[in-house]
Amino acid sequence: MLRSLRFRLPALFLAGIVVSGLVAAVVAFQLFQSYSLRRAKQELRREATGVTRLYVDQANSSNDPVPASQLEHATGDRIYYVPVSRGFDLFPGARSAHLRTLSRSVLDFAAIKRGETLQFEFTPPGTKKTYLAVAQPLILGKAKTKSVFGALVVAKPKDQLENRVVPLLERLGIALLGGLLVAAIIGVYVSRRLARPVLELSRAADEVSRGRYDVEVPRVQTADEIGHLANRFREMASRLSVAEQQERNFLMSVSHELRTPLTAIRGHVDALREGVADDPALRAASLDVIASETARLDRLVGDVLDLAKLEANRFTLLQEEVDMEQLCDHAYAAFGEEARRRGIEYRRRFDAAPTILSDGDRVLQIISNLLSNAFRWTPDGGRVELELAAENGAVSVAVDDTGPGIAPRERERIFRPFWSRDNSGTGLGLAIASELALALGGRIDLESELGKGSRFELVLPGRQ
Repeated sequence: MLRSLRFRLPALFLAGIVVSGLVAAVVAFQLFQSYSLRRAKQELRREATGVTRLYVDQANSSNDPVPASQLEHATGDRIYYVPVSRGFDLFPGARSAHLRTLSRSVLDFAAIKRGETLQFEFTPPGTKKTYLAVAQPLILGKAKTKSVFGALVVAKPKDQLENRVVPLLERLGIALLGGLLVAAIIGVYVSRRLARPVLELSRAADEVSRGRYDVEVPRVQTADEIGHLANRFREMASRLSVAEQQERNFLMSVSHELRTPLTAIRGHVDALREGVADDPALRAASLDVIASETARLDRLVGDVLDLAKLEANRFTLLQEEVDMEQLCDHAYAAFGEEARRRGIEYRRRFDAAPTILSDGDRVLQIISNLLSNAFRWTPDGGRVELELAAENGAVSVAVDDTGPGIAPRERERIFRPFWSRDNSGTGLGLAIASELALALGGRIDLESELGKGSRFELVLPGRQ
């Protein structure tokens, strides 16, 4: 359960939301704390300026000062007086303003004498709280006789700033919980939407691993990676199914192809052993059959080995001068007897006599395979034609037949190994011809029309 994609997706999603929320909360807390501190200092500076101006006006006019308790009640802050010297009275002969006094040691009094406004923190006597304070110089007298008579300090506890942050933290906590709830709902929905096709693909993969290639792959109606994966997996399963069918057909075909000549060879060998074929003519005929069927077996095994070597890229090719006219004559003559026996109109047309640098035996094998395919599908009384031409630096050998033609959907499949249109034969001839043509640096082109025949054309590079 904990290792499943359905659990890990929403878990990771929620973890990301939590981490993002915590980072955002920390940043917001620091920004708000900095903002609150800056605002508190600005407020203290304004209050210190106002209170100082008030007491300066009252001292210059010799009026009774406003009691400090009233100002503290109005502002909510504490007001202190730092005298210029010990025992100095800011309002001599007047009713006391009840100003709390501080020692000059709590601030830089030299800066006060220079008329500077100071911001500082201190712990008032008799308390354990830290206060944030602003000290404003108290300057009395007329323009020419002005002098500093101390400083007025306005202070507020720092924990008041922290109290302002608490509501923010509460709201951030509520917002984070709400975000987690929404994220959990979205995460569960997204994980189910993503995990469902993945789990279905996983189950389909399990079936494929057991050899069931006809498993139904879920169709994902999206254009994302999951949809792409589902489509590619469906194609893979389909190709594996086709490959399995081709392998089954190949085994059936090869077993049939092997069994037929082996049965003939065994029958004639038994006849020779038992003395049934005493007549020299019958003995010679039996030996001819044995030789013919042995050659047939040799060709079949050779085809299988050739295909295996081609697919493993372990095929060795020779480089020699090849007289294409002589080679095509040789291939043409090999099928003359079959054409005569079946009444097939068998023609050749050589428009050139080129010489190329290639592997002559393999070129002959390709042409022979193309002719063998043409004779296999051409009905008795039909027509097969072999053409040789050279132009534009390339040599072409074409085989035309009047067979049934090849449907467009089958034109690519006929070059696959073990595939046969009528499920007979090994399906190796055209596959080997195509692979050999590519190995020789050429290709095989196909033109076909249903009901009229086909044209296979081997195109090889001319002599360099």
